[in-house]
Amino acid sequence: MMNDVDTLRAELLAEVDGAGTLDALEQVRIAALGKKGRLTERMKTLGALDPDARRAAGQALNTVKDAVTMALETRKTALEGTALDARLMQETVDVSLPTRPEAKGLIHPITQTIDELTAIFAEMGFTVAEGPDIETDYYNFEALNFPPDHPARQDHDTFYLTPDANGERKLLRTHTSPVQIRHMQQTPPPIRIIVPGRTYRSDHDATHSPMFHQVEGLVIDKTTHMGHLKGCLIDFCRAFFGIDDLPVRFRPSYFPFTEPSAEVDIGCSRAGGGLTIGAGGDWLEILGSGMVHPNVLRYAGIDPDEYQGFAFGMGIERIAMLKYGIPDLRPFYDSDLRWLKHYGFVPIAQPSVAGGL
Repeated sequence: MMNDVDTLRAELLAEVDGAGTLDALEQVRIAALGKKGRLTERMKTLGALDPDARRAAGQALNTVKDAVTMALETRKTALEGTALDARLMQETVDVSLPTRPEAKGLIHPITQTIDELTAIFAEMGFTVAEGPDIETDYYNFEALNFPPDHPARQDHDTFYLTPDANGERKLLRTHTSPVQIRHMQQTPPPIRIIVPGRTYRSDHDATHSPMFHQVEGLVIDKTTHMGHLKGCLIDFCRAFFGIDDLPVRFRPSYFPFTEPSAEVDIGCSRAGGGLTIGAGGDWLEILGSGMVHPNVLRYAGIDPDEYQGFAFGMGIERIAMLKYGIPDLRPFYDSDLRWLKHYGFVPIAQPSVAGGL
């Protein structure tokens, strides 16, 4: 009996060592330890033996089973390592090869324009501030001096959310101006910030999108006046469009959050049915601006008898379209790689005032 067990042990271990693949090893395991395996069949014969012989034979067979199981695990680990090494050799990548042309990444014109205007205003001492896209009526309208019956507060202009447990209807911000209020409440003057970000309005056509980008600017201190506003925006327009003698004019206008308010136009020419930015016989509206309304300062907890300042805002898509000759707003969000390949920018060409925009 013991000779037979030793012979079985040697045969099974030899079969384990001889398995060259994981599939072959699995077949060896089934043939040895499966329901009809050689070792399993031998275990079934123990019931016919007397107690002493059954005890001795059982111990011997269990020793063989433990040895075969350990050999199977060891062999499996070795075969898995060999298989992994072979796969790694087959799937090597030559990192020195050039990238495929179609894999080239480009900077979206919106991102490029935000980087450009940030670089310009950073040279003037502005820092970037951010705020939430979902706002309350207070920050989006009330604190910015919007009257209760202003059209912008109506459902046909603004995306309102479902009322919360308190009955308050929050909204998707219609401009980045709420960040001005939040920043003034948290930061004492002097203040000099720009606020680029996404905004939302219920409008969609070739020149309007329900989601678009704006940048707001805010300066608050004790001495800032309209002359500073004009100088700041004239310098920005000329730097952004790269035209040193770009004509800029200010027209009286109305905004609830500024007084006095002014629209800013830049010179252009429409000769031949085209549009050329620069000196010409025509004007093009580019942004809105004005001195911060005293009521807005009061809402933000700032004394208007001690502090004053100016604010401005513009659509980022609009100035990007004008600068880079993009005729339609909608392709900005179509995710068309052909469009991005035509209008995109090289990632390493970071804009700066000194290095060029």
